[in-house]
Amino acid sequence: MRRLRYAAPVAALALALGACGGSDEGADETPGATPTAESSAPTPSGEPSTDDPSTGASATPTGGTAQEPAALEPTTDLLDWRPVDGPVADVVTRSGDWTLTVPRNGASYSLEGGDHGSGAGTPGTRVTDALIDGRWAVAVLQDKAEQRPMVAEVTELATGKTFRVDGRSEIPTTTGGTWALGEGTLVHATVASGAYCLATVDLATRTSTLGWCAAKRQGFTDARITSAGIALQTFDDSSPACRTLVAVDGEEVTPFAGVPDCKGWDGLLTEDGAVWSVIPKEHQVENAHFYARSGEAYVDLGPGTAGSLTWCAGAAYFVRDPQREGDPAALMRWSAESGLSVVYESPGGQAFLSEPRCGGDSLTVTAMAEDGDEQVSAPLS
Repeated sequence: MRRLRYAAPVAALALALGACGGSDEGADETPGATPTAESSAPTPSGEPSTDDPSTGASATPTGGTAQEPAALEPTTDLLDWRPVDGPVADVVTRSGDWTLTVPRNGASYSLEGGDHGSGAGTPGTRVTDALIDGRWAVAVLQDKAEQRPMVAEVTELATGKTFRVDGRSEIPTTTGGTWALGEGTLVHATVASGAYCLATVDLATRTSTLGWCAAKRQGFTDARITSAGIALQTFDDSSPACRTLVAVDGEEVTPFAGVPDCKGWDGLLTEDGAVWSVIPKEHQVENAHFYARSGEAYVDLGPGTAGSLTWCAGAAYFVRDPQREGDPAALMRWSAESGLSVVYESPGGQAFLSEPRCGGDSLTVTAMAEDGDEQVSAPLS
């Protein structure tokens, strides 16, 4: 069995540093973003929250600090999961009546739904990202030799109109790098004046804006967009890399509060806080621990899989691998309103889950399990 991912975070780190240029200089003594004074390592503690019978999920505690976050015990609130047609090996994302599919070989994609559909595949390229949010669909193609800038093929679902974001765009793409779609915005990496930078595209107007740029020999990856803004994982070229989770506002970045120095991995912004993961042991980078902040209250969400944090329809989701022999793999959901809950469990036997794929109003997940693989989708409204 294998974990189904478009790109590994470690590979993204290497690509991003390569894009920064071939300077022989080492990293600056001080990483580009310095965590706030609150950023000492959280130690899970505190009493578990009580269940809220009106929601069927654990209620978010009012207490908890960065140093002593309140531990949450999840309840079970399984979504209405339905099988997705087609081979489980295909990577499918459902969005209303739309289906965005990338075959196992990654050589093409298809977009089906509404009154029209589309699809493409260029010889010598592979699809690295397939994103859809109910209004827009984006397929990102990279040449297999990774020598040319990436190409994003954008489709407006309501009209079927398409356009490209590529190396000839107002702000060009680059080789490799992070992509994210949300809130009518597409973000991608670019290189400007030798610096590795973040660019945003307003999809309605097709206007591009150059944003924050990393310092020399530093980079970023894992962009995530929510209604509260854009978050990134930044890093330097030390070994292991010193990682900092930041909120992006134009040309400025602000480190997440409460995250231990150099330990962050996933991160996203909420209306009154953030959700993030840290890596307790650097030689086990897939094993993360998740936390959240709502206002001034910090909570411990428990163990999860690095790289799996996803925002969808007002809640954060992440994968939790089996914690004991015989346990299923689980998809976890957290929001400040409903607390922490298990919303999906894999078939029996040893199992792994893919990163959940948000389609705006629905969620799709792939499970690879000894008792049978499956790909399922659930509506969120």
